[in-house]
Amino acid sequence: MIYDIRHDAFRSVIDETAQLSTIAGGFTVTEGLVWDRHKGCLFFSDIPASTIWQWSPDGGLTPLRRPSNLTNGNTLDLQGRLLSCEHATSAVTRIEEGGRYVVVLADRYGEAEFNSPNDIVSDSRGRIWFTDPPYGRTSPSVGLIRDLPQTVRGVYRLDPDGSLARVVDDFEMPNGLCFLPGEDVLLVNDTTRMHIRRFDVAADGSLTGGAELTVITGEGDGKPDGMKADTEGRIYCTGPGGVHVLSGDGTLLGVIRMPEHCRNFCFGGPGFRTMFFGCSSAILRLEVKAQGLAPPEG
Repeated sequence: MIYDIRHDAFRSVIDETAQLSTIAGGFTVTEGLVWDRHKGCLFFSDIPASTIWQWSPDGGLTPLRRPSNLTNGNTLDLQGRLLSCEHATSAVTRIEEGGRYVVVLADRYGEAEFNSPNDIVSDSRGRIWFTDPPYGRTSPSVGLIRDLPQTVRGVYRLDPDGSLARVVDDFEMPNGLCFLPGEDVLLVNDTTRMHIRRFDVAADGSLTGGAELTVITGEGDGKPDGMKADTEGRIYCTGPGGVHVLSGDGTLLGVIRMPEHCRNFCFGGPGFRTMFFGCSSAILRLEVKAQGLAPPEG
């Protein structure tokens, strides 16, 4: 069984007859999954291979960018361009013209470089939000060992005019982040503390609140990392054993169990009713009833 049903409401999320299938394999650490609705393709990173891959049902698997500077998280901006968090350079970058060249959007806060931008989302105002834990400087399997230039492990907002703000500074290991429908709530998880925090987003991009929404618990490989929401405001977060599905108030509805460590995932496909999971060695696919939130577009 791939479903651990904790609440009957979980049945409105999953298709109990659907099965996991593998669309691509042979990887080491997959991350940064995002679906491009216009190209009908999936982008994802294999961090140790320093490659951003592109997969589509018709075109199969092809490298989009290699080397990728150990890219981790990816998302799309309002123009559909790929935004990435690079572990090797500690930079947030944008790929132009199908990978022909890369623009650095931000690589430091104040006088110091970022620690290691990790996960990234954009909003409908064109603002870019990302987390900055130290993994790309402390883990030789996914980064380059270096000193940590920032004294805090924060969350940042990059505005369309290029201005940069540190919006939260009290995380231990900030990792996955996502908006709920309407973009007036930002969720950020902390891998070490195993919890998700909830922030209210003002029109100017400032955050208030930050209370703990829930703690992710269970058995098996996995911790809070990748996180997404669906159109009904349900929350999906990696955790022990697979992807945990929560109601908007943090109640656990059920777990989509993974055969190996899953660090990230996304919704995609027609109507954003397919889930793609980035496991250690493979990308898996599952049809679901829920409709995931699509990246905003201009």
